Amino acid sequence: MRKIKLYLSAFLIGGLVIGCNSETDDLGVQLFNKDAVSGEVNSYDLVVYNVNNGDEVRADSYALSMATLGAFTEPQFGMQKASYVTQVRLSSYSPNLGDNPVVDSVVVELKPEYYTSVDSIITSRGNLSYNGVSAMQTMTTYKAVKYGKANLPLTIKISEVTENLGVVGTELKSNKKVSEGVVLGTKVFDGNVRAINIVNSSNNNSLLTKEAGIRINLDKAFFQQKIANKNGATELASESAFVNHFKGLRFYVEENDGYLLTFAPNEVKMTMYYSNDSSKGNALSLNLGSSNVHLSQIAYNRSSVFNTIMNNINTTDGDALLYVQGMGGSGVGVKLSGVAVESLKKQYQEKKSAILSAKIRLYTANIWNNTYAKPSSYLVKELGSDSFLTDLITMQTNANYSLVRTYAINNNSAYYDIDITKTIKDIVEKGVVSKDLVINVGNYLRGANGSLVSESYNSNVYSPNRVILVGTDVANENRAKLIVTNVAK
Repeated sequence: MRKIKLYLSAFLIGGLVIGCNSETDDLGVQLFNKDAVSGEVNSYDLVVYNVNNGDEVRADSYALSMATLGAFTEPQFGMQKASYVTQVRLSSYSPNLGDNPVVDSVVVELKPEYYTSVDSIITSRGNLSYNGVSAMQTMTTYKAVKYGKANLPLTIKISEVTENLGVVGTELKSNKKVSEGVVLGTKVFDGNVRAINIVNSSNNNSLLTKEAGIRINLDKAFFQQKIANKNGATELASESAFVNHFKGLRFYVEENDGYLLTFAPNEVKMTMYYSNDSSKGNALSLNLGSSNVHLSQIAYNRSSVFNTIMNNINTTDGDALLYVQGMGGSGVGVKLSGVAVESLKKQYQEKKSAILSAKIRLYTANIWNNTYAKPSSYLVKELGSDSFLTDLITMQTNANYSLVRTYAINNNSAYYDIDITKTIKDIVEKGVVSKDLVINVGNYLRGANGSLVSESYNSNVYSPNRVILVGTDVANENRAKLIVTNVAK
């Protein structure tokens, strides 16, 4: 235990108390009887251990505000590969495609996140003929946001799903497999997304606008048979009939190494362009994501290092290294029983030493020495609980509150402070039974009204970040600590 002496005014202490838990009475009125009180920052060793989440996480539409696509392999965690599966619905049913409709093309537009800084944008212009009109095209190229080895190409493929995916709301896990049919489209992605704007050269009127994204052409013969040839048939007459007729699409990459892209499922567009006896250039929109059943598939091929770590978890004495990974990967367990808590209880009972703040401090291990982005936030809950941590419940309306704070996150010496003030105060000062905490990569999402929805409504399923942290290691000065600031009468 390391100890640092501080001197704080009673006014400042009161402010800190309010900022940490809004329950100033918990500290005791003795804190405000003097003009000044002495405070101590005490550092306690913690027992922390790896948590094997089974490489699975809820991945259906409830949790999937964003999705991932790609593959990435590195020596510590192994391979992580993400695919996307979705039903397809017509924008309207019993569409009138005209007499003898012929499919001209089918295009899917995928819109991964991309950088908008000036130094990442390339703009090119050129003259062309568009539908017989003299035109000017402006193409703007952006670098996609990638997690992994950014310079490798990825071969994106889209195949037909041949099994019924069920109904919206059914809980689906990230390790769910689906049966597939033929490959409908392939695109070699060079790492860039492109926006296109075409205007009439004579009057500058817009002729075509395409948002930045990846455009993939699909097999028009398949859609001729699946949709155009069913014009006026029952297969296109209702949502249920169409979903049973055309069960969905699967997006995946051919490679096992490269990078992971993040995109919004509800922004994926699909358009079938067709002609008929009376007109050309017609378009039929098909809806992906949104109200459809859709899910993220996440597959792993773990390294021998990772498997050894997960097969030898020590929940009693702790693990020296902590492997933490999003998208259903492993997390961290923290014991709040033992020497630290008993010492705090004794101080409180004998000296009425009340807790001003308590935080878990975790450092990045030297073994994790690379440029891959570390997690910037974590999910924290009691082991076995489906509820928010009491600290988050207490402070969720405080705009200045942060459950997790990061320090030097872009450096190898990064560390995290996780606020558990209310949790520790309740254990020490109110006799609440201590439970282990579980920490996973991600952040909690909020509903349309700005409020937290549930503990399971979070970003873990699409957060590709990972890191190795120092755990319970007596030989390492950066071992896991509980940092407590308290004051005595």
